[in-house]
Amino acid sequence: MRNIDVHQVADAARFNRFHARVLLWCLAIIIIDGYDIAVAGAALPAIMQQMGVTASTAGFMASSALFGMMFGAVFLGTLSDRIGRRPTIAICVFLFSVFTAAAGFTSDPVTFSVMRFIAGLGIGGVMPNIVAQMTEYAPRKIRSLLTTAMFSGYALGGILAAVLGKQLIGEYGWQAVFIAAGAPVVLLPFILKTMPESLAFLSSRADKAPLREVLNRMQPGLHLTADDRLVVAHKDVAQGASMARLFQDGRGLSTVMFWIAFFTGLFMIYALSSWLTKLMAMSGYSLGSALSFVIALNLGAMVGAIGGGWLADRFHIKWVLVGMYALGGVFLYLMTYKSSTEVLYFVIAMVGACSTGAQIVAYAYCGQYYPMAIRSTGIGMAAGIGRLGAIAAPLLIGLIVALNLPLEQNFLVIGAAGVIGALALAFIDHGRSDSVAAPATAPQAAPSIGAGVRA
Repeated sequence: MRNIDVHQVADAARFNRFHARVLLWCLAIIIIDGYDIAVAGAALPAIMQQMGVTASTAGFMASSALFGMMFGAVFLGTLSDRIGRRPTIAICVFLFSVFTAAAGFTSDPVTFSVMRFIAGLGIGGVMPNIVAQMTEYAPRKIRSLLTTAMFSGYALGGILAAVLGKQLIGEYGWQAVFIAAGAPVVLLPFILKTMPESLAFLSSRADKAPLREVLNRMQPGLHLTADDRLVVAHKDVAQGASMARLFQDGRGLSTVMFWIAFFTGLFMIYALSSWLTKLMAMSGYSLGSALSFVIALNLGAMVGAIGGGWLADRFHIKWVLVGMYALGGVFLYLMTYKSSTEVLYFVIAMVGACSTGAQIVAYAYCGQYYPMAIRSTGIGMAAGIGRLGAIAAPLLIGLIVALNLPLEQNFLVIGAAGVIGALALAFIDHGRSDSVAAPATAPQAAPSIGAGVRA
């Protein structure tokens, strides 16, 4: 009989077809999620014009989904550690697809906001679950890269929203880009059938056959049988996923610092995603040109996410993040200067790299920081608290726009958030991170239950 460390199998596995399937599923869901987030910002000028709403009201409409995302991240992130990640992800996809499409059939701000709130539950809930899923199954050596590459689908979704917005809004109205969001419901049966369940959830079940099957697919050379004993560290076994565990074992300060960093990071992202099109239009650019800036922002986010993940696998992920957040504030400040269109495209792309791209790396870091059993809970709470920043951003920028203050004031406020986030990240106690361990090696037969269990 062999004692096999479940966590060590996941760490030491080589990337194969199983990992590719997990990556592609997570990427597809994040693309859809990113589209549903960005679609409101892309359509905001047309919505304001047709519904005849003020900037302040439009800011509230944009924030309605963010309120839902806050509750969804907290409750659906925690729920997955209790009922399983696969059904929770399916619930989230249903919510954000159906109710984003439903928003396209509304004609008044209140009904629109209600539909976006319900959609926001799914949008917010799916993020911590997808990040935790990719973090669990990605080989240790390329974990940050795979997680951030997967999360770059968020930017792809934003680009898709801008491209479809340019093609459809002028001809068919803003409703078309919302109704199109309902298509992904056809994926639900395939998600429930083919996406693997959480390792922590499988480890907590009495029947270990599904866990053995997943481990054999991760490392085909293991050839696990019913005689092999699967060893899981106590901290990695699902035990109700109490939020109190986020503050145990010296993680309290770092948990709060993650919350602050997520607050400021999401403040930057949603200030830009909700108002960049409008702010650039106020600067004299046409709707088409303003949407092109959104595409540049999201292309930069993809480069920042993948590049940041690559750096995080080779250097200290914490300090990579500190640098990215700080640079986000610097480039947002540079947007206050008059420059050529080419330079402006570059600056906006760098803003995307160091705001959305940095936040994606922050999700990866948060996922690696917490033990497997509370990973979705940890990410979900950080994302949920962060949603307060996402909620505040469109409202605050909307008030500034309504006051007709100089355009520079908007970008200075957004940039200051990046500096605060960098300071919060600097105070995280990396020594308490679950990712701090000896390099992963192939799992070996162990003489006792505790042998090989990662600390």
